[in-house]
Amino acid sequence: MKLYFIFFFILLVSANQLTAQENSDREAIAATVQLYFDGMMERDREKLDQAFIPEARLIGYRGDNFTITSYETWAAGTAKGEKRNPNLYKNELVTIRVQGNTAVAETELFWPGIYYYDFLTLIKIDQSWKIVNKSWSEKKL
Repeated sequence: MKLYFIFFFILLVSANQLTAQENSDREAIAATVQLYFDGMMERDREKLDQAFIPEARLIGYRGDNFTITSYETWAAGTAKGEKRNPNLYKNELVTIRVQGNTAVAETELFWPGIYYYDFLTLIKIDQSWKIVNKSWSEKKL
């Protein structure tokens, strides 16, 4: 019976440590996604560079056209121009799924006249979560 309680205690402690790590990872992933949102809204290349790896790809449909865009091309265009008015845009992190050093974050972006749904693939690199791929779809409103 004593052995059973020791085993249960070890199991409980291990589960708590895993939960703490998963919560820490989720917070770090949410912070990376927020850098992505802020970088787009503020047209801030530095924030975008903090969120993405340089080799990232953005893949989706613009209308009926399938597109694959390099991170560099996308970030250069996104960082141009004036800051966006936050009252006209709504960016939401819907869910995060973590498995080891990989994760998927789902986001919804409600922008004037258009709705985007993004699946962001993230990888933990040197204890930092980075977006390595963005798959998206758009819907004109």
